[in-house]
Amino acid sequence: MPPRTNDDEAETRPTIPGGDTALASATPEAELTGPDAGALGAGAEPGGSGAEAEAEQAASKTESDRPEAESGACGSDAAVPETAHVVPHSHASPSGTDHRVAAVRRVGASGRRWRAAQLVGCAALLAVALTGGAIAVGAARDGGSAVAVASSAVDPGVLGSGNLDASIAALQAHLRSQPRDFGSWATLGLAYVEQARTKGDPARYPQAEKALKRSLALNPRNDQALAGRAALAAARHDFKDALTYADQALKQNPYSERALSSRIDALVELGRYAEADGAAKTADTRKPGVPVFTRYAYVHELRGDVTTARRVLKQALAVATSRGDVAYVAAQLGQLAWNQGEYTTALTYYARALAADENYLPALEGRARAQAADGHRDEAIKGLETVVSRYPLPGPLVELGELYEARGAAGDKARARDQYALVDAWIALARANGVNADLDTALAAADHGDKASALRAARAEWARRHTVHTADALAWALHVNGRDKEALPYARRATATGYRSAAFLYHRGMIELATGHTEDGRASLRAALKLNPGFSPLGAARARKALEAAR
Repeated sequence: MPPRTNDDEAETRPTIPGGDTALASATPEAELTGPDAGALGAGAEPGGSGAEAEAEQAASKTESDRPEAESGACGSDAAVPETAHVVPHSHASPSGTDHRVAAVRRVGASGRRWRAAQLVGCAALLAVALTGGAIAVGAARDGGSAVAVASSAVDPGVLGSGNLDASIAALQAHLRSQPRDFGSWATLGLAYVEQARTKGDPARYPQAEKALKRSLALNPRNDQALAGRAALAAARHDFKDALTYADQALKQNPYSERALSSRIDALVELGRYAEADGAAKTADTRKPGVPVFTRYAYVHELRGDVTTARRVLKQALAVATSRGDVAYVAAQLGQLAWNQGEYTTALTYYARALAADENYLPALEGRARAQAADGHRDEAIKGLETVVSRYPLPGPLVELGELYEARGAAGDKARARDQYALVDAWIALARANGVNADLDTALAAADHGDKASALRAARAEWARRHTVHTADALAWALHVNGRDKEALPYARRATATGYRSAAFLYHRGMIELATGHTEDGRASLRAALKLNPGFSPLGAARARKALEAAR
């Protein structure tokens, strides 16, 4: 998942990662506190001790006891309603993208508007981090624009309200009067996980942990809190713990959609792809729906089966009802199209996502990537400048920095350095709040930071999990440190599943050239540029230059 985690990437929808939003005018108390705040986010918790384990023992299930009778994603005969493209797939100018969004809104949303977004928490914390004072306490994220990552783990009632901040404030108020409501504690914890993802603010994770622990202290067997612990572990990139908690939740409720989804995510991010495929089929049998469909699609995409991935994502989009689900699935379809170099199709899907939620980070970032690849660099820069001013996350920061470097105007080198420095600040903030950020470090530092640090981080992440993304990161870190012979097996392993990534092919091609495998290297570079000619503002140009030099 880009890798898609509760990262980048989470989501988490397929862990993806992953995305990110803003404060409403009425700021909930949780926004006014730091990472050491209590579970309610306002210092003092409601009455009662967190050790009140003698409280209610019967957890109220949120899922039905039996799977719904509907066609799942796995069935080859499943009906897949085709989504109507209200905007022609024409080669549009940058302003044409805005026309796409407006057209989809008129048809699909009838003038409804999602709330305006402003990033406050993460931007403030990053500003402090840049002065060197933010990371005083704390301990110890899968790469990409996290990202990214799957349908949110938050209770549908919270997400469906249209305002996560207001929902958190309502939960906080409820728990002050009903402190023994373990279900609401679990929902609050899940909401904090989502808030961290949507605001790019890892400081929410300690609050989520406290709320989920309180829920389990009140009722150790409630599946909602166990699924919440799985979502939190995945968001922190602790995928072994995510799998453990998901399995515990499923023992209590085999039909828990959140736990079924988190189990797929964890197996994917641990590189256990065959098991992830089996888990996706099981989830599809028990609880078919958007969260399961999107994960099932990603498992197939990782194997190079783009046709099935696209079919299942279209099915998910057809059954999506909430704005959040429409934005998420449409953005996944946009990302899938972009990976194949289909920029006009990608822009159409991103327009649909932004018609549902005009502040949805993966769609804003994806639209900018597609614009840049399609030759509209200035429009892409303008879009990413808006994104990083609200959501200073590693993916868009690196992309913007590289676009500045590629443009090369006066002051662009300094602007690019500023973006890369913010990446370092975000990684420090993430680590301080218990997030494993080794993959982010490896990806960013290999090209734009300390190469030795990149290699240390890549090795550490490879020791934890063997995925296509960690193999690629380790291969590239070894390459930039001049260790190409050691890098080559990892580069080949990253492309062995059939996953269609131009960046992976580019890395492999450069390593093959460096190890004297000239024909293989040229073939890999040609394949990268054929698949996605604009895969990277800097990498695509370097691939073309290397091809010319290798003649």
